[in-house]
Amino acid sequence: MAVVYCNHSAVLLSPSTAVSSSLSSSSSSSSLLVGFKTLRFKSRSVYSKTRVSPVSALSSSPPARSLEALIFDCDGVILESENLHRQAYNDAFSHFDVRCPPSSSESLDWSLEFYDKFQNLVGGGKPKMRWYFKENGWPTSTIFDSPPQSDDDRAKLIDTIQDWKTERYKEIIKSGSVEPRPGVIRLMDEAKAAGKKLAVCSAATKSSVIMCLENLIDIERFQGLDCFLAGNDVKEKKPDPSIYITAAEKLGVSVKDCLVIEDSVIGLQAATKAGMSCVITYTSSTSDQDFKDAISVYPDLSNVKLKDLETLLQTIVTAA
Repeated sequence: MAVVYCNHSAVLLSPSTAVSSSLSSSSSSSSLLVGFKTLRFKSRSVYSKTRVSPVSALSSSPPARSLEALIFDCDGVILESENLHRQAYNDAFSHFDVRCPPSSSESLDWSLEFYDKFQNLVGGGKPKMRWYFKENGWPTSTIFDSPPQSDDDRAKLIDTIQDWKTERYKEIIKSGSVEPRPGVIRLMDEAKAAGKKLAVCSAATKSSVIMCLENLIDIERFQGLDCFLAGNDVKEKKPDPSIYITAAEKLGVSVKDCLVIEDSVIGLQAATKAGMSCVITYTSSTSDQDFKDAISVYPDLSNVKLKDLETLLQTIVTAA
């Protein structure tokens, strides 16, 4: 199947029901006890330092933007997947008896409170584990009796855990208990019927995203995507803009005519740094993030129509 992977469907609520994108952030920092160390999370304001507003760079009389392509994130947009990933990671840690720090008496277990913050701090599965192990001590496991010291052994540890976790995540998705978020399928079909290009850009492992899409939007819709990119396809993960820049190139569409649908500040930053406008459909774990650079913010996508998105993009540019 020669599918150029790059589409994912998501639906946005109509502008009249949009929640203010200036969601308040709670505190300058928060901390969670991880093993024997306290892991501190920087204020969400740090994300805004490198954001580039797709509107501010326009001339005083900018040409109207035309919505030519909808580009969707997968996790958090097509499905609310955070807790499913957390479950799969914890199952993998238990399977390999991963103990971090090494002096722990039990295998590693990421709590819901911790993961809600952590998954929005570091994008991608392997970068998550590498960051965590560097901060808290490389673990013992059934893979390596003692903490790995060389870069090759550390890479092998992370690769082995990630591969097992991915297969476990697939089992959860295939169980039939997971459904797409409200409005996603409807908006995908509406956009396709209108001749818009559709893309999915996810930081997750390609095999994992393909499996999710085939099970949640069905194989026919997946094969009808104009483009699909996963974490394997680019060198840098979100918030780096590479995945969105690459998507626009593969779609043959200008970045100014793409509209990205994301659920987190990491994805928002990646989109805006690529020069694309972005709307947010947040989840319970991202609802308190600072989405000031989004052109609109929605609690879910159930009432959003394609014409709403087209009007929104044109209105934002005209107002600038």
